[in-house]
Amino acid sequence: MPPAVADYLKSNQDRFLAELQALLRIPSVSADPAFQPAMQQAAAFVHQQFESMGLTAEIVPTAGHPIVYAEWLKKPGAPTVLIYGHYDVQPPDPLDLWTTPAFEPTIRDGKLFARGATDDKGQFFTHLKGAEAWLKTVGELPVNVKFVIEGEEEVGGANLDKFLADRKSQLACDVAVISDTSQYAPGIPAITYGLRGIIACEVTLTGPKKDLHSGVFGGSVANPVNMLCRLVAQLHDDQGRVQIPGFYEDVLELTPAEREQFAALPFDEAAYRKELGVTTVAGEAGFTTLERRWARPTCDVNGMFGGYTGVGPKTIVPSKATAKITCRLVPFQDPAKITQSLEQFLRTRCPAGVSLTFTDFHGCPAFVFDPTSPYLTAAKAAIREGFGAEPVLIREGGSIPVVSTLKQILGVDTLLLGWGLNTDNLHSPDEHFTIADFHRGIASSAALWPHIAKL
Repeated sequence: MPPAVADYLKSNQDRFLAELQALLRIPSVSADPAFQPAMQQAAAFVHQQFESMGLTAEIVPTAGHPIVYAEWLKKPGAPTVLIYGHYDVQPPDPLDLWTTPAFEPTIRDGKLFARGATDDKGQFFTHLKGAEAWLKTVGELPVNVKFVIEGEEEVGGANLDKFLADRKSQLACDVAVISDTSQYAPGIPAITYGLRGIIACEVTLTGPKKDLHSGVFGGSVANPVNMLCRLVAQLHDDQGRVQIPGFYEDVLELTPAEREQFAALPFDEAAYRKELGVTTVAGEAGFTTLERRWARPTCDVNGMFGGYTGVGPKTIVPSKATAKITCRLVPFQDPAKITQSLEQFLRTRCPAGVSLTFTDFHGCPAFVFDPTSPYLTAAKAAIREGFGAEPVLIREGGSIPVVSTLKQILGVDTLLLGWGLNTDNLHSPDEHFTIADFHRGIASSAALWPHIAKL
């Protein structure tokens, strides 16, 4: 990047941090209607940031929380980049587990503690400041940029799809950029080139029309809890393979190069077990822990309940039992197809004496970015400049639905450039962001634009 841009970044570090702290003080909790005024305040704050940088910006009302849109389109012929982020945050509860209040940003040990510090205010803010450095020094950006900063990511982004569809032509771009993931480890920056997809559902078995005395009626009618345990136990074989018909038909297998790349990453399995409090790892036979977490499909029972769950005994045959099930999907698996197959699997194996109700909640496909893409090459170069270290290519076991939404509606792939760490307590008390990584993220963002402009 030009020396003037680099100098601007260094001389304005304190102000960048102070402005992030001001944003973090706004309790923009999208899930709780009591925080509605704060949602409006956060949107206005972001809008003002864009206008002060010289971007054309607007606050777009939705049926829920507003979306802030901004653009700078003064570089004819240059690539156009769409940057996505979200200003809403998770509820801060449980409040008593925070060392300092969630919405009073506090610096300790080189880290900034506050709800939203890394998810996602601190991360998307890096791209605002990176663009600002170019505009305030060079007077222009090397590429055209469009920003979409929404306020409903933590509650499912219900109104984002409509916004993207309604403004499809306005939002046309060559590539998207999102910083809502993590580095691989401290000092090892990463580009996440793949995400797993997801389906989520619920199955309920109903037996007698009411709970029954287990002494009077036990043994004469099917027990829904017993039957549900028998049913979900059939989801896997002894090798950890999912038994849903067709589950693996469309799976994109890892290439030998990818397996070698994952194996070369520093990973201490003993430390991993200790951190999680388990004595052994488990999962699909024939794959390593990282491969299972990042690139293999799964089926998990997230919760089971039925009958009496209070203190002490209660001798009943329960009327109902429920299991919540999710499957993490890998590229080329179709969420609708897997959901249908799972439901059919459960129905055909439903024991006699109980009826089955199946509820489909949601789903999104997996994502993988071509690891040889020139956009990834540009991102690697930018991160080398910003972090002073070679980034690694990783996948992520979780799902970011907006990535598939951008692909489906706008037809673009997404660079996932995470500046935080998995240990930053995302969604938990004492969420934080390492201040040095915040500034490295800004520098990487500023360095990204000239590398993309060359493509």
